[in-house]
Amino acid sequence: MSHVSSHSPHGQTPLHTVQVLGGGSAGSSAHVRSLAAGLAARGVRVTVCAPSEAATAYDLTGTGARHVHVPRRSDPVSVASLRVACADADLVHAHGMHAALRAALALTGRRIPLVVTWHTRAHAEGARAHVLRALERRVAKAAAVVLGTSSDLVDRARRRGARDARLAPVTLPAPRAVDRDGRDDEEPGGFRHKARAELGAVDRPLIVAVGTLERHRGYDVLLDAARAWRHLDPLPLLVIAGEGPERAELKRRIEGEGLPARLVGRRDDVPQLLAAADLVVLPSSWESRSVLAQEALHARVPLIATAVGGVPELVGDAAELVPYGDAEALAAAVARLLADPERRERLKEKGTAQAATWPTEDETVTQVLSVYDELTQPRAM
Repeated sequence: MSHVSSHSPHGQTPLHTVQVLGGGSAGSSAHVRSLAAGLAARGVRVTVCAPSEAATAYDLTGTGARHVHVPRRSDPVSVASLRVACADADLVHAHGMHAALRAALALTGRRIPLVVTWHTRAHAEGARAHVLRALERRVAKAAAVVLGTSSDLVDRARRRGARDARLAPVTLPAPRAVDRDGRDDEEPGGFRHKARAELGAVDRPLIVAVGTLERHRGYDVLLDAARAWRHLDPLPLLVIAGEGPERAELKRRIEGEGLPARLVGRRDDVPQLLAAADLVVLPSSWESRSVLAQEALHARVPLIATAVGGVPELVGDAAELVPYGDAEALAAAVARLLADPERRERLKEKGTAQAATWPTEDETVTQVLSVYDELTQPRAM
């Protein structure tokens, strides 16, 4: 028995999906935008429930979807507005833990299937870790299907009691600015030189890290490594882009220890920043399908990353992998790569080849739509 994917079981009206986005990390927000556009293009009716600031930042209405403002809160008013938005949905798809909890609450007593994508996992310690586990269990059990962006997230969902957990890699749109500019990054006097001049790295190697300034990102280890590579000549400059609660502590260390590092805050020109870099470093304690790793490989910039979570699965042999928390190994990898231009060139080629193995946006939409069909269409007798 075959069905037209974009239609409901009755074959009359288009399938209506509600996409629920919480605070929305860069990865999940970009994915929801891509998914909404791809689904709408295939005739699916899409409503995106998200805070207005996320809708504006990612131009969610430009996808052909309808936007309903739902704050990133689980109070009765927010849940009620979400419940109204989901009233005539054939299926609800929540992205991230908090969005999934709100969706589960909003669907209480309704027979509307819930799909949840786990893009990443939250980091918590002590009492908060117990609360987080309970939240993960609640969400895993409420979902008809949990989609994990990396194998270890799928395993985690199963451990938390998911009935059906599957790997569903999320594709980021290849950053166009990098593709255009990064290819010719050796041309003299280009934008690359300008970006490096602004950062103060004209005659020295530029090492870039990007991400929120939080403990699990491993920036304390990265600063330890920067201290260890101070003997290199020319001395590399480490630039860290991002904001977060660890900023004051990182700034104190950089100034107090005289480290060759700069905090440049949140940037909206990350593709250009990466394309100007000699190396990109990802020192986190855990990542699923790291946005930064994908952007670095797309930009043909050699990547050094910790061998954690979904990183090895994502990058294959197209990056230098080091153990988390090992500043010596990280510093040694930086020194080794900076001294070996041939190895850097090989990593660029491997990066391009590895990025070509990742699913396209269209393939991602197809995979998600097949899950929707499974959950909304009547079984052939």
